[in-house]
Amino acid sequence: MFRALRSQRSFAHGVHPPQAKDDTRDLPIKQFPFAPVMIVPLSQHIGKPALPVVREGQEVERGQLLARPDGFMSVAMHAPASAVVQRIALAPGISGKMTQAIFLKPFPGSSQEVSEGEPCELSSATPEDILLAIQQAGIVGLGGAAFPTHVKLKVPAGKSIDTLIINGVECEPYLTTDHRVMVEQQGDIFTGVRYLLKATGAKGAIIAVEANKLDVAAALRDALPADLPATVQVVAVKYPQGAEKMLIQALLGRQVPSGGLPSDVDVVTVNVATTAEIGRLLPHGRGIQERVITIGGPAIRKKGNYRIPIGTPLRFALEYAGMDEHLSRVFLGGPMMGQALPSLDIPITKGTSGFIAFTDSQTAALPEYPCIHCAYCVEACPLFLNPSQLGLLARAGQYERMADEYHLLDCFECGSCSYVCPAHIPLVQRFRAAKTLVRKRRAAV
Repeated sequence: MFRALRSQRSFAHGVHPPQAKDDTRDLPIKQFPFAPVMIVPLSQHIGKPALPVVREGQEVERGQLLARPDGFMSVAMHAPASAVVQRIALAPGISGKMTQAIFLKPFPGSSQEVSEGEPCELSSATPEDILLAIQQAGIVGLGGAAFPTHVKLKVPAGKSIDTLIINGVECEPYLTTDHRVMVEQQGDIFTGVRYLLKATGAKGAIIAVEANKLDVAAALRDALPADLPATVQVVAVKYPQGAEKMLIQALLGRQVPSGGLPSDVDVVTVNVATTAEIGRLLPHGRGIQERVITIGGPAIRKKGNYRIPIGTPLRFALEYAGMDEHLSRVFLGGPMMGQALPSLDIPITKGTSGFIAFTDSQTAALPEYPCIHCAYCVEACPLFLNPSQLGLLARAGQYERMADEYHLLDCFECGSCSYVCPAHIPLVQRFRAAKTLVRKRRAAV
C-alpha cells in the first residue's frame, strides 16, 4: 500500500532518539474544558506585545479581540472563552519573567461556539490582504517558535518564492499534535495551502511527512484536491528532520546560507498545524483562541491530544490529565528542544505544542565529566558545527569567539550534541546562554 511513499529523503548527521509516540498518535483530538481562570499573556510571540483593547470588569465573548497588534512585528490576542475581564496585570511566563497578561473569569456554562467575523475571501484577496488577515487572527508558528506567521510570509524585496514547504515531520519525541491534525483536519490544511500559495506567490507546495506516519502520508495523497499544486513527500525518521534548514536540504537539495533565511533559496516553510489554523480561521474571519496540544510522558495518566484554550493554566491542564504523584519535571515542547519548567503556574500559549511530564526516577541528574574529545557531538550536529570546541569556549567565557570563529549563532539548539555526549555535558544549555549574551552585547553597541 505504501510502496509509492517509501522514497525517504534526509540530511547528513543527526540522531535517533526513541520516538515515544505510540501512547498518543492514534488518540483522536478531544476538546478541553475551560479553567476557572484564564490567563492570556500579551506577549505570546517573537516581537512586540499586543496592546489591550478591553478594560477590567468588561464582559467579552469567546473569540472577541482582547488586544491589537502593536506594529508589524506583533499579532492580535482573542478571548479563549466568554468571560469577565478580572484584571490586567503581571503573570509568570515560560521564560521565568513576569509578563503583562489579561486575566479572564469564564461564565459558568460558557459555550465553545465562536461568532463569525469578516471573512478573508480567497478568490478576491490580495497577498497583502491575506497577510493582514493572518496578523489580525493572531496566528503564529505553532511548531513551537511562535514567530508571527505574517512576518514569515512577507517575501523580502528582490526575492521570490518558488516552493512552499508544509512541515508535518514532527520529529520531536512524544509529540503527536501534527500527526492528529493531518488525520483530522485535511480540509483545513488544503485550504490553508491555497492561502499560503497566494500570499507568497509560490508555484507549488510540498507537504513533508516523516516515514513513521506512512498512513497519514497515504491519506493526504489520496485526499489532495486535483486542482491543488501540491505533493506529499516522505522523509526519513531522523532527528532533527523537522528543522527547516534540514528539511529544505532533504527535499530540495538546497542549503540555506549561514545567517540566511529560507527565502535566500526561494523557499518558505510553514508548520502543518499553522497551515490548518489559517485554513480554519480565515474563511470565517476568526482569531485563534485554542490549539492542539499533546499531553504525555510517563507521569501523565490520561495521555492524549487535546484542543486546549489559550490561557489555560498549566497546573489545571495537568490536574485534568492526571499527574503521577512522583512527577518531578515537565518539559514544554518535548524533551529534545523543549524547556524544563521551573513552575506549573504559567498559562498555555500559542507556541505550546505539548508538555511532557516525567517522574523522579526518569529525571535523576547524571554527573558531568570532562570532555574526552570523542567527537560524537561533531558527528551528530546537523549544521556541521564543532560543539566540543564551542563547549570549551563557553566554559572559558569566550562568547564572541564562539560567534565569530565557530558560528555559534547558526546553532538552532536541537540538542543532538547533548543527547550523544558520553560525558553528560549540557552543551545546548551553554550555547543557549552564550547566544543570549552575544545578542545582548551586540544590541547594546
